[in-house]
Amino acid sequence: MKILMAASEMVPFIRSGELADSIAGLAGGLQRLGHEVSVVLPYYRSIREDKSARVKKTKIRFTVQVGSSRMPCEIFETKAPGGGNVFLVARDEYFDRSGVYGMDGRDYQDNAARFIYFSKCVVELARRLETPPDILQVNSWETALVPVLARDQRLPVRTVLSPNSLEFQGNFWSYDFALTNLPGEYFSARGVEYFGSMNCLKGGILFADAVVLPGERMVCEVQTPEHGCGLEAVLREHQHKLCGIPSTAGLAGWTPADDQCLAATYSAGEPGAREKNRPALLKDLGLAETAGGTVFACRTDAFGGKNVGALLGALDRILADEVRLILLGPVAVEHTVALEIARRKHQGRFVQIGNCDEKLARLALAGADVFLLPGAVEPQTLWLRRALRYGAIPLALQCGGLFQLVRDEDNGFVFSVPTVDGLVDACRRTIKALASGNTKAALRKRCLEADFSPEATARGHEALYERLLGIRKAAQAA
Repeated sequence: MKILMAASEMVPFIRSGELADSIAGLAGGLQRLGHEVSVVLPYYRSIREDKSARVKKTKIRFTVQVGSSRMPCEIFETKAPGGGNVFLVARDEYFDRSGVYGMDGRDYQDNAARFIYFSKCVVELARRLETPPDILQVNSWETALVPVLARDQRLPVRTVLSPNSLEFQGNFWSYDFALTNLPGEYFSARGVEYFGSMNCLKGGILFADAVVLPGERMVCEVQTPEHGCGLEAVLREHQHKLCGIPSTAGLAGWTPADDQCLAATYSAGEPGAREKNRPALLKDLGLAETAGGTVFACRTDAFGGKNVGALLGALDRILADEVRLILLGPVAVEHTVALEIARRKHQGRFVQIGNCDEKLARLALAGADVFLLPGAVEPQTLWLRRALRYGAIPLALQCGGLFQLVRDEDNGFVFSVPTVDGLVDACRRTIKALASGNTKAALRKRCLEADFSPEATARGHEALYERLLGIRKAAQAA
């Protein structure tokens, strides 16, 4: 496949956040799968001044209409570290600046014009390439208008949008819509209009062929008011095009094979040394060491701190056996009394660390037998993915999208009743299953083999692209 990716940043050329890392990772991963990948970026001042970028001119020049102005564009190019082409859209009045999106904590006043111009150039570039792309992959609000423009111009290409964050939507006042030169019907509830303003991200969701979110758990949660950032109704209406592909965000450096915070490093191929982290963890926390039994680790921010009350209420019965339970992270004020009672009553078997540093967090994931989630896992699933990578077997409350990461009695355990009794039953079932050394080893091996690499993310996108192109070919054949 030929894939053209458009973004406002990408390492090593320009970076202001994780978007730049994810673009580079996805582009590199798709290239390693054998696809022809090119990336389009604005030609920022910092790229122009970086001699190591080795930028050269191309013969591609054109003019795009932005409002009442005809604006020339010149395309430069360079190479990504992995070898793929990187096209650079040059327009000094928009991109020859010190900042990417703004300066001194304030956005540039003309960001709408800057990225409308950039989006139009991306569409025109896709049209002019010698071999047209099969897929146009756009990222975040800065390029979210590309699917709208491509649809309006009937560009024969499939478009895929990755919002990156629903919090940043590219919301501008209605007068900026004139800069798009789109017909007036696009400024409506069925277009880019959003409570009287122009919303770039909303337009991208409506007109893209697919919308990629970081995992199926996020797909479920963005359709609710709590996490939809005001776009939940739009996302529910277009849920048929939502696709959850686990990301690599937050996992850089979290690898047990070379983690210097651990008492012993290990991997999926050599998991035996993992057992050395258990006594080190118990000793650090002042918990009674035991040859048998089960060690549970639990992070409050991994499930939003919900259902802590049920966990504290279940401690008497959970800790009746040779069990140690480690609760990391703060708890709500209403649980203060119950927490203090639990500390005194179960000293040596239960501990809560409100301000947990990263070293302890890493050791907890490496030394615990079970990673406990008594409430619905948070949408980003960050700590669940870290726990799987470190071989902590998850015990999780059933919630939307969980199936993508945890499968009952395959690589963990799932329960569906979020009560004290339901939690106790789930813990006892887990303890009983892990009493078998073979079962425990098999579950742990599947956890350690969980793949959250850039290559896995690329394979997920590859499968989505193939499905979209299959739909297109079927439609053409019909």
